[in-house]
This record gives sequence, structure tokens and C-alpha cells, in this order.
Amino acid sequence: MKKKSVEEMPKLRPLKLPDHQVRKLANGLTVHLVPRGPLPLVAVRLVIRAGSAFDPTDRLGVGDFAARLFRRGAAGQTADQISDTVDFVGASVGGFANEENVIMSLSTPSKHFDPMFELMAKILLEPDFPETELEMSRRRTLAALTNDLDDPGSLADRALVRATWGTHPYAHETIGGKKDITAMTRDDLKKFHQQRLGPSIAHLYIVGAFDLDAVMKTVERTLGGWKGGPGSAPVVPEWEGLARPGEVLIVDKPEQTQVQMRIGGHGVRRGHPDHFPLVTMNTVLGGGFTSRLVTEIRVKRGLSYGAGSSFDMMSVAGTFTVSSFTRTESINQLIDVSLAEVKKMRERGPKKVELATVQRYISGLYPARLETNEAVSGAIADVVHYGLTDEWISEYRERIAAVTVKEATEAAQKHLFGSERSIVLVGNAEALRPKVEQYGPVTVWRPSELE
Repeated sequence: MKKKSVEEMPKLRPLKLPDHQVRKLANGLTVHLVPRGPLPLVAVRLVIRAGSAFDPTDRLGVGDFAARLFRRGAAGQTADQISDTVDFVGASVGGFANEENVIMSLSTPSKHFDPMFELMAKILLEPDFPETELEMSRRRTLAALTNDLDDPGSLADRALVRATWGTHPYAHETIGGKKDITAMTRDDLKKFHQQRLGPSIAHLYIVGAFDLDAVMKTVERTLGGWKGGPGSAPVVPEWEGLARPGEVLIVDKPEQTQVQMRIGGHGVRRGHPDHFPLVTMNTVLGGGFTSRLVTEIRVKRGLSYGAGSSFDMMSVAGTFTVSSFTRTESINQLIDVSLAEVKKMRERGPKKVELATVQRYISGLYPARLETNEAVSGAIADVVHYGLTDEWISEYRERIAAVTVKEATEAAQKHLFGSERSIVLVGNAEALRPKVEQYGPVTVWRPSELE
């Protein structure tokens, strides 16, 4: 029997999104309808272009704060009453914000779609923002922030965002900072709701087992009267580049005997032409448990239990990050190995056998990302938000399988950092500083500076 070449891929079954229709209400709301069975369930996702990148500079985090309070009292109903209504039929509803969008979600049995969608619409259109709920949310958010500032890994991630994005709107945390959270008022939330949310900058996705005409009647009846908000979607400004290129930032945690390490550099926006070569290349480098970084850092040297690399891709730009941790005394070895592996990938690219292995791995996992109604609604929402096409999903595995070693190598050469990188360390600054001055100018931050 003839042995298969390492470059051969098993035949891929077609992966097709369910057929869907797009309709627009008179008020500007775009509705995406995706009938999909056989389970009698429906998932709803409302995406509004009002994420944290567009928060007012004196009230960072207001979008996420408001979204999390939507279901904590609306249209005269208390949070407990809303919860009882939702839980009784086995549904779920909630809201949150990310960097670019405020998102509301609903999951419900099909037979309860009408009353649950009506409730979601009331939560969206008539939030009460009760003072008692606002105060409870403030305490919970401040407690979460305190925990983040005490956790070395979370602290490293926050510091890296600051070191890479600088003053760009992507730089601040979605929840805002301590000053913003402490100062947030009910009037701030009401103002955000009235001025920043509106049908013209919103897309509604409905996926599952439903009658198309009946669902549209419900949408028209409940959201057809939605008014206000911006007439056009806000735009994220272009990124001027790394805020602290070539520098080393140490967040001082004197009690730590271990060091969290992040090395960050330029990445790419979502939908970049090099997306597929970069995904395959990075999976070889640090995107899986058998990656080069894991092999060199954990398996061969025992420097850490974990290591990896990733691309964070958003609308206008993105970053590339290498992450790991180790003992203070071995931090130089960890940094050197990490930089060396990135350099080796940038100069030589992946090997054929490595590329073939990760292509099979990625292609095998991808269909699982589209198994549920919620996953399908999220995938279609991403296609719309990032200006992609349906083929981005239906041909994803084929495009991964088609990446050549040459393409992956060229993508690595263009997009992996060289000297243009920022190193962030969280640990004992006094012990670390003399060890890491060789990598660039060193600045020491206190954890409180990242509040």
C-alpha cells in the first residue's frame, strides 16, 4: 500500500452555512434570519456598534457597565422578576461589550420565542438602571479589578495592552478603570443608552427553528419603533504603531518568585490577506500543545508549564504576543528562547511535516465551532462586522489546507516581530532589572498604575 505524503490532506466534507435572508426595517435595523433545525431552539444576537473603543474618555467602560445592567431591571420589572420569567421557560438573556460592539444575546426554546424576544426588546429599549443594581454592579466590578491587579497573569495582560496600544482606543480595558467605575452614575448610563445605541448601527441575528414570517412580525412589532442613536457607525481610528517599541516594562510585584512574561508586537487586522498563512504558521510556532514554543520551553528545558503565541485581530489592526512564565532566576533563558524561536520562524518558516500536521488539526477542529445556533449566529456576525464573505466560513478549511510552506514563511517574515517588540514582565523589579536591561530601556510600573 502506497504511503501518503505528509502534504496530503484527508478529503474534506463540504462545510456550508445555512441559507439566510437579510431584511431591513424602516428604522434602519438590519435583520439576519437563519432557519436551522432540527432542535426546537432559537439563538438571538443583537450587535450594536458601540463598544469600548467608542467610550467617552471621561467615562471609559460605560458601554460594558450599561450592557451588564440591562437585565437588572427594565420596563418596571425587577432583576428577580426578569430572572424568574427567563428561567421558567429555560431561556437565557444577557448583555456585554467588547472593544467594538455592545452585544445582547437570547437563547430560548422555539415555542417561547415570542414572549422571550418581547422581553429582550423591553430590556434593550427600557432599561431602568436601578440605583441599587448600579451600586452592586460597581462593587462587583471593582472587586474583579482588584483581583486582576493581584493576579500576575492578568496584570501582565493589562500591562501589555498598555505597552502595545498606548493611547489608541483599543488600549483601555472594556470595563474601564477604577476611576471610571467609581465615578459612574445612573445619568451616565442613561445618556449612553440614549445617544450611543440605535437601530441604524445595529444588526440582529436570529438562528434556529422558527417560522420566518412569524418571527419578522415579532421583530417589527417589538423593535420597529426603536429610534435614536447615531445615524452612521462610528469608526475606529488607525493605529500609529507600538507605543513602547524595543522597551522592557516591569510591573513590580516584590513578593513574586516567578515572573510572567509577555512579548508583544504588530499583528494584522481581521480579514487580512495573510490570515490563513498566519494561522497555520502560528499554530506551529505557539498555537498548540505540540508547538515549537512548548517543545523548547517546557519539554526540552523545563522552564515553564506553559508557553504560547497568538494573534489578536480586530477591525483596523492587531497584535502578536508570546506568553509564558518562569522562575526569576531563569527569566533570561525564557526570553532568549522565545525570541530565538520567533526569529527562527521568521527566517525559515515551518517545515512541511509541521505544516501538514497543523492543517489537519485546524481543519478537524473547525466544524465544532459551528455546531450550535449561538456559534452560527456569532460566526455570521463576525463575517458582517469584519466585512468578510460567507466563503470565509464555508471555505475556511480548504483555505487552511491550501497554505504552502512558502506562503507561511513569507507571512512570518512580514508579520513576526524583530527588534520592534515590547517585553512586559511581572515580578520582583529589583531582581529583574539588572537581568533584563540588555533587551532595551527598562521602565518599572506599580500595579496601581494599571487601575
